Amino acid sequence: MSRFWSPLLAAVLLTLASVACAGPDPDQVAQRAAPPGATVNTSPEQNRVRAEKVDAIAALVPQEIRDRGRLVVGTTGSGNPPLSFRADDDTTVIGVEPDIAHLVADVLGLELHLEPTSWENLFLAVESGQYDAGFSNVTVTEERKDKYDFATYRVDTVSFEVREDSPIQRIAEPKDVAGLTISVGSGTNQEEILLRWDEQNRAAGLAPVDFRYYQSPGDYYLALDSGRIDAYLGPNPTLAYHVAVGGTTRIVGSVSGGGDVKADIAAMTRKDNGLVRALNEALNTVIRNGSYAEVLDRWNLGSEAVATSEINPPGLPRKPLS
Repeated sequence: MSRFWSPLLAAVLLTLASVACAGPDPDQVAQRAAPPGATVNTSPEQNRVRAEKVDAIAALVPQEIRDRGRLVVGTTGSGNPPLSFRADDDTTVIGVEPDIAHLVADVLGLELHLEPTSWENLFLAVESGQYDAGFSNVTVTEERKDKYDFATYRVDTVSFEVREDSPIQRIAEPKDVAGLTISVGSGTNQEEILLRWDEQNRAAGLAPVDFRYYQSPGDYYLALDSGRIDAYLGPNPTLAYHVAVGGTTRIVGSVSGGGDVKADIAAMTRKDNGLVRALNEALNTVIRNGSYAEVLDRWNLGSEAVATSEINPPGLPRKPLS
């Protein structure tokens, strides 16, 4: 199997990711993540980790999918390294999400058919049955459980990224963002966290956050580089990747994707379509046999591993009615 990262890059990203679940260690978060221009293998020849078919689990797959012989999986296949993005041929979808989907399809004895799509269409296509499942850094929420079933496979973590020369050394709690100009994705869980923190600060008489919204990663990183924003709040894997390959920024804090509550990343299926148990059993199989850990280690996301896959665990709370 080819190596994706140099030993130095692997070590520094594992250190960076280790702050993900328990909150940032002030002695660690200020470390530089990697030398500028660290090289990542983004060729279409990925030599992915693979798994063996397990007949008993394959038998759990709904008959329609078994007859078809393919597992159709939706993923947002561009702009989100190392989660799901395009290889150098601008066609092959690579990343940790496709790798885990491949493992699951292997255990189920199915050919994986990946469908790159937009975030909005992912949910519509899974709900309509166009896609059998979604593997795309989807967080379990109570609202989403009304329409979808979930089988968990990663811990959800979000992080704050600043310029290498920023005076900001640590962001660990609401008061740390008071008065800062921060970019965050509209409608995301991380926006909800930042909005709650800002509300607490305002109630305590602290300076408000200046929220900034941009349409693409290029836009918010240009804003960060130029000093128009103080920090960017986004999914930990994506920020860790950018820190490693860019060498001009660093992570200064990480929190659960649910803020004060645990959050899970999960495979998503249409509600009650009969597939979620098979996905859950397949995930637990690759967790036990070590191939799951090998995939996470390839992308330096071992700190986001789960001990077991769960079906429909408690999700992020419903938003209060206005």
